[in-house]
Amino acid sequence: MGKLTTKGVQKLIRESKPALTNDGDGLYLKIGKSGGASWIYRFRWDGKLRDMGLGGCSDINLSAAREQATGNRKLVKQGINPLDARLEEEKEIQKVAITFTSCAARYIKAHRRSWRNIKHARQWVSTLKTYARPKIGKKSIDEISTQDVLEVLKPIWTNKNETAKRVQGRVENILDYAAAHGYRDPVNPARWRGHLDKLLAKPSRIQKVNHHPAMPYDEVADFMATVNGYNSLSSKALQFLILTATRTSEVLNSEWNELDLNNATWTIPADRMKANREHRVPLSRQAVELLSNLPRVKANTYIFAGMKQGRPLSNMSLLQFMRGLGYGPSGEQGNYVPHGFRSSFRDWTGEVTSYPRDVAEMALAHTIENKVEAAYRRGDLFEKRRAMMQEWADYIS
Repeated sequence: MGKLTTKGVQKLIRESKPALTNDGDGLYLKIGKSGGASWIYRFRWDGKLRDMGLGGCSDINLSAAREQATGNRKLVKQGINPLDARLEEEKEIQKVAITFTSCAARYIKAHRRSWRNIKHARQWVSTLKTYARPKIGKKSIDEISTQDVLEVLKPIWTNKNETAKRVQGRVENILDYAAAHGYRDPVNPARWRGHLDKLLAKPSRIQKVNHHPAMPYDEVADFMATVNGYNSLSSKALQFLILTATRTSEVLNSEWNELDLNNATWTIPADRMKANREHRVPLSRQAVELLSNLPRVKANTYIFAGMKQGRPLSNMSLLQFMRGLGYGPSGEQGNYVPHGFRSSFRDWTGEVTSYPRDVAEMALAHTIENKVEAAYRRGDLFEKRRAMMQEWADYIS
């Protein structure tokens, strides 16, 4: 040790000639091609020479560099790789600094581009902020235990089970993310299968399924006749929703370029579908006629253009239209909502027609729950669905 001096180091830095100068016992002064000066500790591990950066000369002087080199040499003699030791030390520092809330923010930032829409990202933030943050938000990510997770879930597990299950899944994902980055132990205290399912009641035992209020299918024709008496864009959108048995968001966010009126087909892109798969909708004669008579708004690509430039109708517009007719909660005409017409259609297919169940389920773009059946299902039964949708349109017209 001691080949270099403080003045000698300063001189080499001023000269800025690329070089690796040995101070002794593995400590080197490195001058890079750009003139940057730093300290390197070189040691042999598993028969190979390894270099370990100790920091720049502007931050670490000769004395401090020698002190670091001495400490690393002692580790090597003890059979410890100093690079591994430093990595573990950095992880420990990170663990102290990373709380559940900060780790959740990192997870959301890393994954939000893969989520279907902004609403999904907002739901993540909202549920974690409401239910998880008050209990475990400030807690270090590596200290979160099963008991902590239960404190988040138990107060809402029975009376808000659907929400609680979503919170559980989101906490589980965040803790898996933390483990993958080395912030905590890989054992996940929020894991459902084989862990929390032994501590909490099964959702199927306590969930109350609240179906959207649906109009009886034999009343839909009269309702369509009433709606047809209005000339608003909301009334047209509602008729189109009923004719196609699609969801409110799929109708209101539909764009003209998704239509092929010559072939009476509407193709909804995967990113707008609940199952994240493209869905082809066969259009009945009535649906094509309705679309053909709609006005096209300049500089607005949406079929059902809203008041704001470049935007569609509000997602509440169909519900508000039905409420104006006396439908909805406490409505004198019946507690029916737009989404319920999908159930009206499904009841009609099952009770009035002889179409197979698969054809009706495919029309509703429902996911095939049986994985084996789904693997072998290649087609979308389009022509059978076309005949069925025309019969439905004729029935309600």
